[in-house]
Amino acid sequence: MRVSALHCHAALLFSCAIEFASAATSCSVSSPPLRAALVELYTSEGCNSCPPADNWLSALDQMRNTKAVVPLALHVDYWDNLGWKDRFARPTFTSRQQRLSAHGGKQVVYTPEVFVGGQELRSWSNEETFATRVHQLNAESPLVEIHIDAHSVPSGNMAFDAAFKATERLPEDAVAYMAIYENRVESPVKAGENTGVTLHHNRVVRRWIGPVNFVNGRATISGGYSTDAGRSGLVAFVESPATGEVLQVVELSSCGG
Repeated sequence: MRVSALHCHAALLFSCAIEFASAATSCSVSSPPLRAALVELYTSEGCNSCPPADNWLSALDQMRNTKAVVPLALHVDYWDNLGWKDRFARPTFTSRQQRLSAHGGKQVVYTPEVFVGGQELRSWSNEETFATRVHQLNAESPLVEIHIDAHSVPSGNMAFDAAFKATERLPEDAVAYMAIYENRVESPVKAGENTGVTLHHNRVVRRWIGPVNFVNGRATISGGYSTDAGRSGLVAFVESPATGEVLQVVELSSCGG
């Protein structure tokens, strides 16, 4: 906020008027002309084999082409009764992991587990295997365009609008989602397998919106989120629930940071 004008005058009573002008923050992004890869890491603070996967996702976030790869960390709740309750865990994420695993013919879920484009990638830590999967997706043309607009509101937070538009024939069951994530999060763990360890997280999903159905080839999602010193970001994607296949994804990061 800045003072744009100061007008003072004397009369029988003194008065002073100050005009303030505040600079609104706005930003936007559109999905790329390639099929981007949504990378989903299913993890838990109660799992002692998960911190290396969390670190891998953080490193991926720093090295990636932001248009081609979009990573998210989804914390599951089935570790919560084994000594440490993960404050980021949501039953919704556990259900999603179970559904994606079932599409791959598996009835058992575990952490850490990685899905790329809606399909499990067991050798995710192998750089060549991971790059091959991403390149396979990026080589395809997207079936849908996604556009996100975000702008500041008087509360100091951000409001967003996401528009989804089919450019080719979508699967009849196609749905839209939004995820709001947070970076640079720390958790000092005091029980369970990671007792005494301070965990460092990035790309942690804090809010999940959807599924939203398409009508006449279009879908919209609107809402708000806290900028939290630029640590928050938005991810929008389209999925076919029948297969778990993620058809397109785009992110808007650090708007208002």
